[in-house]
Amino acid sequence: MKIDQLLVLGDPSWPYLRALEGLSPRITVTTGLTEDVLGEAAERAQVFFVCTPRQDVLRSLWRRARHLRWVHSLSAGVDHLLFDELVHSPLPLTNAKGVYSGALGEFALMAMLFFAKDAHRMLRQQAEARWEKFEPAELRGQTLGILGYGDIGRAAAQRARAFGMRVLACRRRPELSAGDALVDEVFPLERRHELFAASDYVLLAMPDTPGTQRLVGEAELRALAPQAVLINVGRGGTVDEPALVRALQERRLRGAALDVFEHEPLPASHPLWRLDNVLLSPHCADNTPQWRERSVELFLRNLERFEHGEPLLNVVDKAAGY
Repeated sequence: MKIDQLLVLGDPSWPYLRALEGLSPRITVTTGLTEDVLGEAAERAQVFFVCTPRQDVLRSLWRRARHLRWVHSLSAGVDHLLFDELVHSPLPLTNAKGVYSGALGEFALMAMLFFAKDAHRMLRQQAEARWEKFEPAELRGQTLGILGYGDIGRAAAQRARAFGMRVLACRRRPELSAGDALVDEVFPLERRHELFAASDYVLLAMPDTPGTQRLVGEAELRALAPQAVLINVGRGGTVDEPALVRALQERRLRGAALDVFEHEPLPASHPLWRLDNVLLSPHCADNTPQWRERSVELFLRNLERFEHGEPLLNVVDKAAGY
């Protein structure tokens, strides 16, 4: 289906949107952040490209978009965009799945190395000019358990395998990873406690959906060994944060590396800031210099597929939320 009107929910001054200037002259691109700017064009648009989490604006435009055929999200997470009319409509929603996986896989590997090599201790000793030898651990032979084994989980598994680690995966539909050469064993979601108990490092890479809210709670944390490390690059709401704080304070696990939190920005009064067995990242582990440009490139590839009647990449299960 050839399109002639593309609506972009974003700031026209954002440099990564310049790639849209290379589109065919027959396509009118209207870019803005408010309904006042986008409303008239929305009535003719066949495609929405959503580059900022403004559900209120998207929902207002939706009511005027009589010719809309497809919505694409610049980000991989779409929980901030979903509303009832969009979820229940037959129109496809696609996202940037895969664009961020490599960076988050690297963050997971960095977090494991941080604790294995006891980087906190090295930094303390360096600051104190204290020469005190100790025994760092290896990743080789250790087990990485991944809860939420999608693109991000698989990227982490690839990197863990290169270090000689054993990999366990847990997902809602384990049959999707049957035969995956990167994984030693795949667990269904109801057996996640077994994965926690068997893992030296547990990576959480889950979306924020009704089924994942505080999925990792007291029982899962108590299943971890005292030397285990929890890493979260999915969504903060998937963890019972007070339970995690208690486990860290009581030294029931070695530590946690967190890129996401239940409430962001993390309040200055939050106890996580003051724990010496925590590595914190302000939800930017995947914000590499090129991530937005790569995401726009993915949208343009999908736009070409749309116009040629080919299956779209990264179609979201709107009911599931990912």
